[in-house]
Amino acid sequence: MTTEVGCSMNTPNADIPTAGRFEGQTHILPVRVYYEDTDFSGIVYHASYLRFLERGRTDFLRLAGLGQGALWDGADKIAFVVYRMGLDFLKPARVDDALMVETRFSAKGGVRLIGDQQIKRDDVVLLKAKVEVVGVDGQGRPRKPPKAIATALQPFIIP
Repeated sequence: MTTEVGCSMNTPNADIPTAGRFEGQTHILPVRVYYEDTDFSGIVYHASYLRFLERGRTDFLRLAGLGQGALWDGADKIAFVVYRMGLDFLKPARVDDALMVETRFSAKGGVRLIGDQQIKRDDVVLLKAKVEVVGVDGQGRPRKPPKAIATALQPFIIP
């Protein structure tokens, strides 16, 4: 029986949440809009998009073999935190919409990665985000990713 990263061998794939997929260097995560994601009018509340984007970045790392819990709990502790984010809200999403969160990263050098993210419904772009993430150590100080992490990320990073 096949499993996704972080799942028990006894759990069928149909019963576990998806971590999305890679198409080349782009990670794609399907997300459903629920009532809790919307404001009183049934349109997605602006802060809900931040959660969708975070799930995209987290599952990008998970499918690259770098679950954030393991990175933080490991001997060479590191976390990736948002340093800067810019959002362009282009069209609204609504309750029950099936969305796709697309995530791509390019290296800026040192401790930073630049993320380009989009949220789409069908082929329509609803939101564009530019995200700069920074690696930090256990004391919250910036740090370069260890060689093993940089090597694991390399196939997924756009030069």
